[in-house]
Amino acid sequence: MFTFDPFALLFLFFLLLGVLPNLFYAYGYLDHIQRKWHFWIHYVAFVLSMGGVVVSYTPLSFLFFWEIMSLSSWQLILTDPKEESTQKAARFYFFMTHFGFVFLLLFFLLVSNGSLTLSFDKLHAIAQNFAYPSLLFFLLILGFLSKAGVVPLHVWLPYAHPAAPSAVSALMSGVMLKIALYGFMRMLLEVLYPWPLEWGILILVLGALSSLIGVLYALAEHDIKALLANHSIENIGIILLGIGMGMIFLALKLPMLATFAFLAALYHIFNHMSFKSLLFLSAGSVLHQTHTKNIERYGGLIKSMPLTAWSFLLAALSISALPPTNGFLSEWMIFQSLLGSSSIANMALKISLPFAVFALALTGGLAIACFVKAFGITFLGLHRSANAKHATEVNAFMRTGMLLMGAVVVGLMLFAPWFLRRFDAALASFGLPSISQKILFSWSIHSLTHNGGVVSPLFLLAMLIFFSAGLVLLAKRLRIRKRIFHTWACGYRTTPRTQYSATGFAGPIRRFFEWLYRPDVHFHKKTLAGHTTKFSTALYDVHIRPLFERSLYDGTKKLLNRLSYFIYRFAHFEQNRYAAIIFNLTLSVLFGYRIVAHQFSWATFALEAIILAFTIKILVIGEKR
Repeated sequence: MFTFDPFALLFLFFLLLGVLPNLFYAYGYLDHIQRKWHFWIHYVAFVLSMGGVVVSYTPLSFLFFWEIMSLSSWQLILTDPKEESTQKAARFYFFMTHFGFVFLLLFFLLVSNGSLTLSFDKLHAIAQNFAYPSLLFFLLILGFLSKAGVVPLHVWLPYAHPAAPSAVSALMSGVMLKIALYGFMRMLLEVLYPWPLEWGILILVLGALSSLIGVLYALAEHDIKALLANHSIENIGIILLGIGMGMIFLALKLPMLATFAFLAALYHIFNHMSFKSLLFLSAGSVLHQTHTKNIERYGGLIKSMPLTAWSFLLAALSISALPPTNGFLSEWMIFQSLLGSSSIANMALKISLPFAVFALALTGGLAIACFVKAFGITFLGLHRSANAKHATEVNAFMRTGMLLMGAVVVGLMLFAPWFLRRFDAALASFGLPSISQKILFSWSIHSLTHNGGVVSPLFLLAMLIFFSAGLVLLAKRLRIRKRIFHTWACGYRTTPRTQYSATGFAGPIRRFFEWLYRPDVHFHKKTLAGHTTKFSTALYDVHIRPLFERSLYDGTKKLLNRLSYFIYRFAHFEQNRYAAIIFNLTLSVLFGYRIVAHQFSWATFALEAIILAFTIKILVIGEKR
């Protein structure tokens, strides 16, 4: 029922790194929570259920802990259910998480022949003899990747994360999303391998789309927690780029390159947990002291909340993949994986790989722009509200949580080779070749490709310290005088209302991608004595509703409403035809089960289609009147 193989132990260690700092922070955050017992009961259940998912080795135990994880996190979102937005977010999350659960249940029923107590190692033979392996793969995508937040199944993240307490947001984004990726990778490597090349290309394209769309919508956000939630979508996409490349290399019988790509994905899983958790903890500290999630209401907080500001800056540098941070190292490895396939002669790869490289490069640049906005508007400049002006540093427990998570971020950078050796051993348990001896030399990381590069985190850090110290010594030797003066704004007096805003910062990028954003722009002004050219106050408002929510989800909701009305009308006013529809649906399900569970036959399929057509014509449509 349970396993403690190297892969499971690796993710138990991952869970420990994510939860231990969070526990300190959550205890300090309690004064911001009214229903404390409700919070602690579901918090403990959430953490234990994630551990249960990791060590489960049968479909039944896996689904049990998966459901506990979903229900406990749903209740944590409802910790403070007074606001309508929180209730809406919880309903949306509840629907999406059980949407994925249905497909996971179908997947396990098919690969276990209905016996959910079989161990995972016995599912491989059943999956290999299944008539439609691509169906299993799509069930896997819908089940696991809807939980991970992959486009277009990502829309619940910007609702659920802002509504949850900040400690829970850090756990959901930093840990829970990666538990879904853990399940996805285990099912791929243990149950569905080998797979066709097209599966890897699909994951690669989904990763590229998720990374781009996530960072673009993060740039347009002014809710700091929704901004970070969109960056989770972006980084899940980056991880999928590594997983997709690993799948492609295995399909092409290049196992060493596949191991390198999977190593990069696992490393970014750990890195994203660390810096995204730290970002949510820092953002939660700001929210805790200012009582608002609107970035436009912050400003100047580095003076009164220095530890929070520096914690946010450390995580922002890492998520922006700036050297020598851990985020830079894992993204460098993913880049090496993408570039290592340039010599493969496959037309589908020659089309998808340039798109993936372009998406990853553009995502890195946009992420830097987004966190320049987030850090600058939040912590620099003048106070934009009274709450920001009177904010102070958070309590000792919350500071301890941020310091511990900051230590995890730094540790993943300084001890990158040690972590990569652990990842290599975990992948070797699935039969992949070990490559740690080929890529790790004297605390440096080498690429496997002929034209690849070498990177050393310690060397980069030493160079950064050396040049920074040199500049400081040079400034002292030149005896450059310091002059303290108020903020200069080209001769104009700077006030909180005239300094740069988050809306203004993102304006050029928003206008460039207007075809994607389709913003609703509102300009409100109050006139004086009816003169339209004179006004006392003005408000410039930009509202952006995500494209997929507006088109795919709203369209699906309208279709379901029309369908439900159609069924309601039949059930109440045409009972005979309604019973005939139910009969035909039952026939369709039975015929569909035969096609899925047994070998496909065109003759039988044609016969069943004729039977359905006759029953629909006679029982449902009837004679024309």
